[in-house]
Amino acid sequence: QVQLVESGGGLVQAGGSLRLSCLASGRTLPRYAMGWFRQAPGKEREFVAAAAATTPRTWYADSVKGRFTISRDNAKNTMSLQINNLQPEDTAVYYCAADPRVSVTLQSYNYWGQGTQVTVSS
Repeated sequence: QVQLVESGGGLVQAGGSLRLSCLASGRTLPRYAMGWFRQAPGKEREFVAAAAATTPRTWYADSVKGRFTISRDNAKNTMSLQINNLQPEDTAVYYCAADPRVSVTLQSYNYWGQGTQVTVSS
């Protein structure tokens, strides 16, 4: 079992930045691929970014490339999502997820955090 807790969300103006964090407990984080997903009001949860478990490989949704950066610190059991140049369309609840196999599809992830709200004002 892996327990995930997100933090770092908040209200920011367009063009601002946030750094979301995901703290994992339970099983050792290095064994798990990690992902970020988001869900805007009235929309389905969508893929944002993912990081492989044992290699530096990362994946990003086209809509966030160049603005979002996923990183992980396995020694601290944490994963982060640096979000720059935030736009109103980035407003959503952001979730971190973990699974032994990396994927860009939410159905592949077995472990989820409770989410952190990001709200971007124009």
